[in-house]
Amino acid sequence: MNELKENVDIKNLIYEVRGKQVMLDSDLAILYGCKNGTKEINQAVKNNPLKFPDRYCFKLSDEESKTFLVKNFDQKIETRGGKFKNQTVFTEQGIYMLATILKTKVATEATIKIMDTFVKMRRLINENKNVFKRIISIENKTDYIESTLKEHDKNFEIIFDKFNRKEDLKSKLFFDGEIYDAYSLLVDIISKANKEIIIIDNFVDKVTLDILSKKKVNVMVLLITDDKKSKLTKTDINKFNSEYPLLRIKYTNAFHDRFIIIDNKELYHLGASLKDLGKKVFGITKIEDKEYLKNLIERTR
Repeated sequence: MNELKENVDIKNLIYEVRGKQVMLDSDLAILYGCKNGTKEINQAVKNNPLKFPDRYCFKLSDEESKTFLVKNFDQKIETRGGKFKNQTVFTEQGIYMLATILKTKVATEATIKIMDTFVKMRRLINENKNVFKRIISIENKTDYIESTLKEHDKNFEIIFDKFNRKEDLKSKLFFDGEIYDAYSLLVDIISKANKEIIIIDNFVDKVTLDILSKKKVNVMVLLITDDKKSKLTKTDINKFNSEYPLLRIKYTNAFHDRFIIIDNKELYHLGASLKDLGKKVFGITKIEDKEYLKNLIERTR
């Protein structure tokens, strides 16, 4: 598994099918270290049908499989005896749901890496949207496409506006299953810090450290939590600081809600613990009142 994680570029395992970014069950079986290959994954889906609606995973049709093999692997069906397997593919939400069912350390680590890749791909698309639009306008020169180019541009703007959450965030509501979107927004917020991040959360665990690993190297972190409710150990903290230093822990039971403070300038209220992002409906709200910010900072010192 370690060798695979080091050598495999996750973005090369993400394909587009039916307009969605997906991963193959066979690739996930390798990444998750499934001893029985896709059988283990298919059994997990079979045993939990309500957790895997069509928007989470679906099986390729015969025609989709043929097209997929030729397009992505340059394989001609006739040279393979006309035999092929209709694989099951998983969307972002399906990938995370699968990891929660398998519940192995390998699956968790692989899911974090996959999640990071989806986040990076979104950022890449967002940063290069004008380039993509120019490519479309160049490649599609027919009269029909030219007459509908404005509509294409409008659709692009709608898509990319969805990605631009961090610039003008006031509040954001996430529904159950929107794991990646919630994770992406938290990473964006953490990445804004240049000096210090203060996180107040009584139920922190290793998921919190996974998010904090995306901070800038020189940014200090003060993590305020309840020692009776926190699941972080001294070993977890020491390992984190050996690679992503400047994390301090303060234990107190003075706080009930969850908050994030960025550079003593921005205050965010979280409706759920960082470890539960996307598991249930919750919201993230930016609090503009500077007096609230000042008072909360004083209570963290």
